[in-house]
Amino acid sequence: MDNINNFKKGLRLAWSPNNLPLKSLLVVSLTWLSAQTTVQAQEVQVVKYAKPSWYFGVAGGANFNFYEGSTNQLNASFTPPATFHEGNGTGLFIAPLLEYRPATSRWGVMLQAGFDSRKGSFDQVLTACDCPADLKTDLSYITVEPSVRFAPFKSNFYLYGGPRLAFNLDKSFTYQLGINPAFPDQAPSPAVTGEFSEIEKTILSMQIGAGYDIPLSSDSNKTQFVLSPFVSFQPYFGQNPRATETWNITTIRAGVALKFGQGQNIQQATDMVKDREVEFSVNSPSNVPGERRMTEIFPLRNYVFFNEGSTEIPNRYVLLTTNQVKDFKEDQLETFAPKNLSDRSKRQMTVYYNVLNILGDRMQKNPSSTITLVGSSNNDNTDGLAMAESVKTYLVNVFAINPTRITTKGQSKPNIPSEQPGGTLELVLLREGDRRVSIESNSADLLMEFQSGPDAPLKPVQITASQEAPLESYVTFNNKGAGEALSSWSLQITDEQGKIQSFGPYTQDEVSIPGKAILGSRPEGDYKVKMIGQTKSGKIIEKETPVHVTLWTPAKMEEGMRYSIIYEFNNSKAISLYEKYLTEVVTPKIPVGATVIIKGHTDIIGEEVYNQDLSLARANDVKTILQSSLAKAGRNDVKFDVSGYGENENNSPFDNKTPEERFYNRTVIIDIIPAVK
Repeated sequence: MDNINNFKKGLRLAWSPNNLPLKSLLVVSLTWLSAQTTVQAQEVQVVKYAKPSWYFGVAGGANFNFYEGSTNQLNASFTPPATFHEGNGTGLFIAPLLEYRPATSRWGVMLQAGFDSRKGSFDQVLTACDCPADLKTDLSYITVEPSVRFAPFKSNFYLYGGPRLAFNLDKSFTYQLGINPAFPDQAPSPAVTGEFSEIEKTILSMQIGAGYDIPLSSDSNKTQFVLSPFVSFQPYFGQNPRATETWNITTIRAGVALKFGQGQNIQQATDMVKDREVEFSVNSPSNVPGERRMTEIFPLRNYVFFNEGSTEIPNRYVLLTTNQVKDFKEDQLETFAPKNLSDRSKRQMTVYYNVLNILGDRMQKNPSSTITLVGSSNNDNTDGLAMAESVKTYLVNVFAINPTRITTKGQSKPNIPSEQPGGTLELVLLREGDRRVSIESNSADLLMEFQSGPDAPLKPVQITASQEAPLESYVTFNNKGAGEALSSWSLQITDEQGKIQSFGPYTQDEVSIPGKAILGSRPEGDYKVKMIGQTKSGKIIEKETPVHVTLWTPAKMEEGMRYSIIYEFNNSKAISLYEKYLTEVVTPKIPVGATVIIKGHTDIIGEEVYNQDLSLARANDVKTILQSSLAKAGRNDVKFDVSGYGENENNSPFDNKTPEERFYNRTVIIDIIPAVK
């Protein structure tokens, strides 16, 4: 008995709260359980998803159709005794849908394509026998409805609108003639069924509507469902179902769309942004000034080309107002000086498209000069004369040139035509070039040196390159990856005295700043550049690097010269026109030991192989004249580099879209490069 009592006593002690070992065990156990609960709670992380950009689904609803107009002859075999005018009905609309609307934008696009019923019943009419007549139709379509979507308040409410393209599916009707009320015992007439004739197979109309998106899923669901009740209005215009009579349909549609899409994990997207880094570096060129720049002599075509069907000066030509004339001078074209040689075609066309202003300026400076404007058009002489009068009117009204100094005439072809008798190929391009006004003069002040006669070219325009800092001289700040990682970034540039300049904010990966904007009037300087960026999660990052900046300075020597001569169509021997010019103007400008680069070109009219040979022949003609002229002066120190590029558009000085560009492509370009000292 005592043993039993002792055993029971031991059990009581073991389970006593005051027993230390057991108490410790309980505490440890509870702590472990608590920790496990915490760990589990940390592991059960709520994943949130952004709103989808793409939605797929189905839309369905009712079309409330309203008929107006007149309907009488139902088809070739049946015409009821009365005309139906108005009616209404309800039809089914059901269509799959596709929708794209970025979550950050108010704009989006929608596409619905499906079954579209425009069924209805016309209002009952009475025939001549006082019998009621009824007409109903099961008109239906396959409809395609693309729309632009706009949420004006950045809410779930949206507007939409766009075209409706419908393809007829069903055109059946049922006609029923009722019993004359005066003869109630009369047997009813059988119903007449058939199909409407002259039904339009395709209808193009429009729709506008509004809707409201009701989310059915929380942002914890990757796949999110949206319920969108909507209403739309499709007006009557464009919705005449038949090619005959005047029946039209106006429809109000009410329905609901069920859409779903998949959103992106917001946490994953945020982490991805946080993990991205940028690489910041600065490139500051040494900006050693060049030794030479080009002075260019641009030939000036004495033609103004006109568009087919118009006698007005085309708007591609620069036309001034009377107030602008006083500020225009030919030498002001220096403002269009080259930034680099590759821009020569733009500079040449800038000069050419000012041809009427250059002519007006020269005639103002030389009041004794006179011109003849010869308009040529294959339509008739009257058309050509009207073109010439347009040019005269501009010179008289804008530049105040005395009209007695300008003679006009019209003819069917220019004196030097592009289209030759018997020609059959590329006539459209050739005739474009022949639809022009030629500027003719015997006044030496207007003409090219050593030239005279009505066919002589106008005096070339000389431009000495104004030297602006080229893009490659700018200080470049490369912030690789900034477009994806940063919402914006800016620069703080500190000089040796601690003066700080700020630039930005920027969002792109690379920014170029002119050295002058940093240095001011200083020739060079040392700076500390700090890039300050804000990540898309709101974090501020900074990166710093030193940089030495050198101011770009222009070339000190004006040695390079560039000349051009131009040809008429398919003519390599017109060089005789320029022989005296090349001999007495160009040759003296060639310094000792220079290299003369001669490049021949053609337009795209004609065979490619022929044009290649023609361009080389033109270039060699120029070389022969210059070489002969140098030899007469006892010189053989000049190196020649001659090339013919034909119609190769990769090397063409100009495009070939307009007649003036094609005319200027018939050219030889002469670059005179002095020897390196």
